Amino acid sequence: MSNVNSSNPVPKPSPSALRPQSRIYIAGHRGLVGAAILRKLQQEGYSNLITVSHDVLDLTRQKDVEVFFEKEKSEYVFLAAAKVGGILANDNFPADFIRDNLLIQNNVIHSAYRSGVRKLLFLGSSCIYPKYAPQPMREEHL
Repeated sequence: MSNVNSSNPVPKPSPSALRPQSRIYIAGHRGLVGAAILRKLQQEGYSNLITVSHDVLDLTRQKDVEVFFEKEKSEYVFLAAAKVGGILANDNFPADFIRDNLLIQNNVIHSAYRSGVRKLLFLGSSCIYPKYAPQPMREEHL
């Protein structure tokens, strides 16, 4: 079903479309991507933005994440949070990185679902590729 009315070619906003007053949680707002999302939303006039730093909310702790989502009642989530450290750190501590990042994504996605979040955008890490892969990288190089 289209959101375009035949007598008016301007698309109608979908019921799940962001509005300036929407409650939007940006997980990872201090990182490169999360900070860019936060700036863009602020520039576009979104005023009900929810941010919380790692020292206040550890996204690897399931119960803490559940309580946060119950309290904040976010409508939309941008999930840009991750444990990062670059290729060398990923190479030296691969199990730690994958464990923490799986905990973060699972806790946030599940709590968002259970609390009724309308939409969630999950941004995965690009620092998970082999160090010596040919560029541009193709799937068979992994």
